[in-house]
Amino acid sequence: MEKIALRVPVIVEGKYDKIAVGSVVDAPVITTEGFGVFRDGDRRKLIKRISEAGAVVLCDSDAAGGVIRSFLNGVIDKDKIYPLYVPRVKGKERRKAAPSKEGVLGVEGVGADAIRDAFSALVRKNPHLLRRGDGTSAREEQVTKADFYEDGLSGGERSSELRDELAKRFGFPPGMTAGALLSAINVIATRSEYRDAVDGIKGEKG
Repeated sequence: MEKIALRVPVIVEGKYDKIAVGSVVDAPVITTEGFGVFRDGDRRKLIKRISEAGAVVLCDSDAAGGVIRSFLNGVIDKDKIYPLYVPRVKGKERRKAAPSKEGVLGVEGVGADAIRDAFSALVRKNPHLLRRGDGTSAREEQVTKADFYEDGLSGGERSSELRDELAKRFGFPPGMTAGALLSAINVIATRSEYRDAVDGIKGEKG
């Protein structure tokens, strides 16, 4: 089934939520690392930066998820947040030995159909969140993993250093992985802006 193509990123709690949402939505998906965002200033900076044009916030439908949502209200401009919820369903994720404290499934556990239904309802009410057209041109304009490799931002001895320099130019924190930086850049920059930044770094290096 075709993915729902969004113009804005999606903020979720953990990596398994990211995998589940990524199977349904064509958009950058960024994690809070659970409560890790409370003490990780770099992650807060990243979330704030990529959410300048808006973001969907999708947390678990339990008390802990509510706490994280509330915290994000102080990180992202409230007018730019599109809150999204999955059904509160009793159960336990297969990978876990025991259910959560409240005994309900998280985003990762409710299933692709429930996630798709939630996003479908969101875009019906907010059609401007959709990327229009067949998506081909939008994907062609994206910076790719191949670009990162060719530009030395991944797979090289100095890749980490170059990523930090590129991150600085776009207002992102240092120490980002290639995948995280790639996703973040594709939220806020065009391919030409990326190229200008990389060429500028290379020019400074001589």
